[in-house]
Amino acid sequence: MSRILGIDPGSRITGYGIIEAGVNSSRYIASGSIRIKADTFPQRLKQVFDGITEVIAMYSPEQMAIEQVFMHKNADSALKLGQARGAAICAALNCDLPVHEYAARQIKQALVGKGNADKAQVQHMVKILLNIQGTLQVDAGDALGVCLCHSHHQQTQQRLSRAGL
Repeated sequence: MSRILGIDPGSRITGYGIIEAGVNSSRYIASGSIRIKADTFPQRLKQVFDGITEVIAMYSPEQMAIEQVFMHKNADSALKLGQARGAAICAALNCDLPVHEYAARQIKQALVGKGNADKAQVQHMVKILLNIQGTLQVDAGDALGVCLCHSHHQQTQQRLSRAGL
């Protein structure tokens, strides 16, 4: 079993999820969000860094997976998201965790089977795959989706390696 930390980065709310992934199953460990309360942007980035560092210390993951930045309509928002993502990556690297990155489309494809799935479909599959009952925070659910995507990717790589491809 490998313990994976998934991150859905944000400059106001950063979601995290932890799973243990085995050959044919994944087990939910924890999820939540780091709610950023600082007024200045540099202080927000420090809270992301400190929050991820705390989650790593609490759950001892062996690796981290994080969603890549995508450009939508607002370039300023994408830049801020990229900086929050950088703070999370630095926290993981500071704790000697390997970091793996996935595009939103890859995550949706891994969980739902199509890259243009909506958030509700992704959340639904996360709950099914991890046997989670009740409501799941959106940011935490997205982070768990990143974990599951990474787990599926690793399993595929291992199968290809065993097949000599």
